[in-house]
Amino acid sequence: MKDFVITTDNTSDLPEDIIKKYNIKQIPIYFDYDGKIYGDENTMDPKEFYNIMRTGKTFTTMSANPDTARKFFMNIINEGYDILHIAFASALSSSCSVVETVARDICDENPGAKITVVDSLCASMGEGLLVYKAIQMKEAGKSMDEIVRWLEDNKLHMCHIFTVDDLNHLHRGGRVSRTAAIIGTLINVKPVLHMDDEGHLVPMNNVRGRKKAIISLVEEMEKRFEGWEDKNDVIFISHGDCLEDAEYLASLVKERFGKDNIRINYICPTIGCHSGPGTLAIYFMGRYR
Repeated sequence: MKDFVITTDNTSDLPEDIIKKYNIKQIPIYFDYDGKIYGDENTMDPKEFYNIMRTGKTFTTMSANPDTARKFFMNIINEGYDILHIAFASALSSSCSVVETVARDICDENPGAKITVVDSLCASMGEGLLVYKAIQMKEAGKSMDEIVRWLEDNKLHMCHIFTVDDLNHLHRGGRVSRTAAIIGTLINVKPVLHMDDEGHLVPMNNVRGRKKAIISLVEEMEKRFEGWEDKNDVIFISHGDCLEDAEYLASLVKERFGKDNIRINYICPTIGCHSGPGTLAIYFMGRYR
């Protein structure tokens, strides 16, 4: 049986030390700023990106490039490996469809090649946490097919609870309705959202004030966490350049659930184009999304 490689997209927002430790290869999903494409050779520091967004500048995003994805996969296939690719939610980007098509064509053209693409139905560090879980299973000796079955059985238990400062960013990208965006612009009202079972971003409630919004993330987590505590050896938190809020959220989680292994990282610019500065999200395994 051939060895296999677990790959993902650069939207997984995994901390750099995890990427380096496990040599995680990622397909780029791009964003455009002032006519320059970022995501592959060109990169932008997240802090610089969010500072530009705060000036009112806008960005556009684009899906994975088929030629880049083909080269990416073929390099791994030619090294003699099978591939398990965990993809960004299909409801949020056409990248998953692009990658699935490329993978299918490569396998048709190369007998013996095996590429399995899993639609994670996740985004940012939710996708990243699913990748991390898959890597843990591979390290424990699980086969590719066993990991794929686990991913399909458990991806709808990967919870994404988050709040944003301004829903208009999500509305401009077509991620939430105009009505939801209007509600979110009310004075001092902060929306709390989650990702549903289809991978869409859905508003749940609105609270007054940023601190209450952060507390609400933990309250929503508690509803989903019962009975799943032992499945959470690590919890991920991502942020749109609001590290102090992320650390405060981590302290609330530690206090409420006694969980110390919490990893914090930036929301990458490709996702930040739609979520905006001040977005704060927590990811964990729970009873339901």
